Formats: sequence, structure tokens, C-alpha cells
Amino acid sequence: MTSRPALDADSAEVGRRVRRLREASGVSLSELARRAGIGKATLSGVETGRRNPTLETLWAITAQLGVPIATILDPPAQSQVMHGAAVDATLLEMFEDQEVTYELYRLRIAPGVTQSSPAHHTGVSEHLTVFHGVLTAGPADAPATAGPGEHLRWVADVPHLYRVEGADAVQAMLLIRYPGRHTLQGR
Repeated sequence: MTSRPALDADSAEVGRRVRRLREASGVSLSELARRAGIGKATLSGVETGRRNPTLETLWAITAQLGVPIATILDPPAQSQVMHGAAVDATLLEMFEDQEVTYELYRLRIAPGVTQSSPAHHTGVSEHLTVFHGVLTAGPADAPATAGPGEHLRWVADVPHLYRVEGADAVQAMLLIRYPGRHTLQGR
């Protein structure tokens, strides 16, 4: 299976934001690539805008930078769609409340493929409500299953997964909660 580009957005601007965050954190390109578990050439391609990375790659990078993925994306004035192995995620809103940042996504999860997601930074949690279909999701070593109208919650600072049970695509809403404020100045 070939991977799809993660973004329907300006990859050069996303790359500039990744580079600014990496440099502000004092981490070298090589070190960030190592921590994120991706190739140095891949990270370089993301930063220069030559690569339109997968959703999994963007989550791996932002997790190691300690920021929500929305920090590197355009504000969701126009629906920002990101594509993973199984998940199409539409960023609906990013908001801050006191010392917490939230991202709200509409998800469509395709059957037949398990999407593995890297660990987010410490303290991040995911809250998922299923509207259609049956989904197994959560920590890779202990996922849970939910059907229509049911809710799953897990601490997402460990590798986690999303897998449709059955032949129907899942429609769901995902709220990711990040401790701390993460608005990127000068966006």
C-alpha cells in the first residue's frame, strides 16, 4: 500500500513552522529525526517543503517537539484534512483554555487497515466518540472497542492504534487534550 500525503495544505509553510519549532527547541535536524523515528532526509524534506508527509510522520515530529499537530497547520478557516494509513482527520477547531490546548477532529476511518500512531508527549489524552461503525482504538497494548454513541478515552503518551471492526467505515469525533499552551506566534 502506498501512503497518501498527509495534508491538503501548503507543505512549504508547514515545513517552515516545523523548522522554527525545532530551532526554538535547540534540537538538531539529526536529533529530531532520531527521536521521531524517521529518516533525516524525510525530516529535511518536510522542513524544506519538498515532501508532503504522512499523518503518522507529522504526529511523530510534533510529539517530539512537544506541541499539538495543529501548531504547524493553518488555522482551520478552511477545513484542514490530514490523511493517514486508515484515518482521514479534518481539523475543525484548535482552542486553548487556561493551561490546556485542545484539537477537535472529525474522523473517517477506513476498514481493513490498522493505523498505528506514535506516542504524544507526556500528559496528552485522546477522547473519541463513535457515530457510525465499530472501532477498536487506544493504547497498542490495551485497545478498547466502541460502537455508535459510545466513547473511548486513553492517555496518548504511548503508541496507540485505530482499527475498524467490520466492513463499514467509522465516522467519529476526536478531541486531543494537550497540557500547556501551544499557539505558534507569527503563524
